[in-house]
Amino acid sequence: MLSTINVEQINKLIGIYTLINSSYQDLNTLLTHIVESAMQLSGADAGSLMLTDESRENLYFEVALGAKGRDVKKFTVKMGEGIAGWVSLHNKPIIANDVNKDKRHLKKISSQIGYPVNTMLAVPLRVRDECIGVIEVINKSGGKVFSGDDLEWLELLSGQAALAIINAKSLDRARNEIKFLQDRSTSGFHTFIGKSPAIHDILKIIDRIAVTDSSVLIMGESGVGKELFAEQLHLRSPRNNAPFIRVNCAALPEGLLESEMFGHVKGAFTTAISNRRGRFEAADGGTIFLDEIGDLPLNLQAKLLRVIQEKTFEKVGSDTTVTVNTRILAATNKDIEKMVENGEFRSDLYYRMNVLPLYIPPLRQRSEDIPDLARFFLSKFTRINNKQFKGFSENAIEAMLTYSWPGNIRELENSVERACVIASGKWITREDLFIQTDPEEAGIPGDFKGRRITDAKFPSGGQDRNLKIALNIFKANYIRKVLEEHTWNQTEAAKALCVQRTYLSRLIKELNIKENYKEYI
Repeated sequence: MLSTINVEQINKLIGIYTLINSSYQDLNTLLTHIVESAMQLSGADAGSLMLTDESRENLYFEVALGAKGRDVKKFTVKMGEGIAGWVSLHNKPIIANDVNKDKRHLKKISSQIGYPVNTMLAVPLRVRDECIGVIEVINKSGGKVFSGDDLEWLELLSGQAALAIINAKSLDRARNEIKFLQDRSTSGFHTFIGKSPAIHDILKIIDRIAVTDSSVLIMGESGVGKELFAEQLHLRSPRNNAPFIRVNCAALPEGLLESEMFGHVKGAFTTAISNRRGRFEAADGGTIFLDEIGDLPLNLQAKLLRVIQEKTFEKVGSDTTVTVNTRILAATNKDIEKMVENGEFRSDLYYRMNVLPLYIPPLRQRSEDIPDLARFFLSKFTRINNKQFKGFSENAIEAMLTYSWPGNIRELENSVERACVIASGKWITREDLFIQTDPEEAGIPGDFKGRRITDAKFPSGGQDRNLKIALNIFKANYIRKVLEEHTWNQTEAAKALCVQRTYLSRLIKELNIKENYKEYI
């Protein structure tokens, strides 16, 4: 029991309880409040909070405050290693008022960061008698030593803190799940992410052509997200409350594709046991998206041309004409003009489809979108794999920004998914992404070999700006990372970056760094 009733400490503790159990705050902010409160209660110069990983083999510094707090966060402690590891393994608190003589002390951390540790107090964070982490406070102010009262005050705090942490994690998971369901709830439309000048230019064009009923041919390399731009055309059009129907022309054999697109009547062929409505009928009043239009067989091309010109067709096995009011969007990654020259695609259909052509640039030409896309995919696969990551390391961001991405957004998504599965740390590293910067090693097609961000042709600047763009992207992400580590406190972040606060504020404004960094269009 506490040796004396300290009214001031009790009032402090009540205030702390109110703070950490207040309305929703993100996990990092909550953990920072807990460490600050622990230092305040015990009169310590520094403090940290460590949480166990999923394997319960390691402890990670989630928050570290004090003169060398930022340096401390780079370390990982194995279960049973050091004083914090001992506390976690045995689920017992420790007072170490002569740390240098304590055999459990992990001297390598203090020696590497150049911060002498004289006294330490560490308590476990317990939930239902299970240790989920450790709170450490270091060096009692004024050269004093930690007392039994300090230990008891900290244990009172840790009990509430552990529950608050579990509740915050549960709320985060719930919010992520709600966001995921919201993303999928709009008739199956994808979340659209993009803020590069190239994407903004395309969206301006889409706004102009969305109000028309003319056919649109969307072109671009495989994996650039042509279907998402087709969705945006539909969503921004007067038809947005009507159906948006997708057909992949390469996914079905020719015999089934005609029935799939136009429907059939009972008895049209052996397995036609009942009438069937096709995709064009289903899209009546709305929009139909024909993906991989370059794979459409020639005989169906003639039927599609008639639909575009006359809005009519016949179902398979029927001579009754069906009339539909459907807008047609198509996409391809093939050179249609060359196919026309070779007689593989009807020239009249191509000219009818190509009324409003829309070219989607590859990811290497809009590298500003890479960080937001990567974070979106990380959030998605973190939820699916039930893992927790802080984000991407500096070398991972650099690797993503300097890689050519021949598979475009699809390749980026696959790379992040793979990293989420195999990564064992709290940060996704370059090694986890399996990105090869050598084009020969990466298997990049000949047309793309040697191309990097500096080769990209940005629509609003030319090649002389590409390196500057890449550097600004990296600079913005690095500054945002430091700001997040200091809960967006610009004064502390400026100290960590070794720059003046006024200069940091200017950079934040110039680089358009926002706390809510995702821009969904």
